[in-house]
Amino acid sequence: MPDRRTDILTAATRVITRRGVRGLRVGELAAEAGVSTSLIYYHFTDRAGILRRTLEFITHRADRYTSERDPDAEPLSPRESLTQVLLLELQDTPEVRENSTAWGELRASAIFEPDLREDLAKATLAWVHETAELLGRARPGGTAPAHAAAAERLTALLEGLSIRWLSGSIPLEHARQLLRDAIDAELDRP
Repeated sequence: MPDRRTDILTAATRVITRRGVRGLRVGELAAEAGVSTSLIYYHFTDRAGILRRTLEFITHRADRYTSERDPDAEPLSPRESLTQVLLLELQDTPEVRENSTAWGELRASAIFEPDLREDLAKATLAWVHETAELLGRARPGGTAPAHAAAAERLTALLEGLSIRWLSGSIPLEHARQLLRDAIDAELDRP
């Protein structure tokens, strides 16, 4: 992706984090990115294109920061890998806070923006499938439908915990412990 597009998508994520999807104005986005509005329309065609590409951008960022691992570190067990990937969505870093807030704003806005629903559903389904694969490795005796159901529960819980943490309703470590407990419950099911 060219640098200008990345700059615009980074700026779009920041604006959505601050103002929500409904508050996203192309003029403010252009100012935030340091580009002209015509350049934004050139790259993204319209507001729906901006939202669609921003969703892809934050999904790719989350994939990156949840899969980063020191190459010299000891290999993780499948259970540890699953736990680490999910817990990395609950980090007190500017990037994770921004990504999680923008994801929540995009999810909430899909209620009112039908064009966003399909893309959000696809991104969510991909996340559920990736989590189900990790669950399958951690609990190889389970069935694919059971792993998919557990992945749905864990990703939905993670979204809810993220919103509660970001809004100040619960402390970060409490959210992380609740997620750990849920992972253990899913993996230790009879």
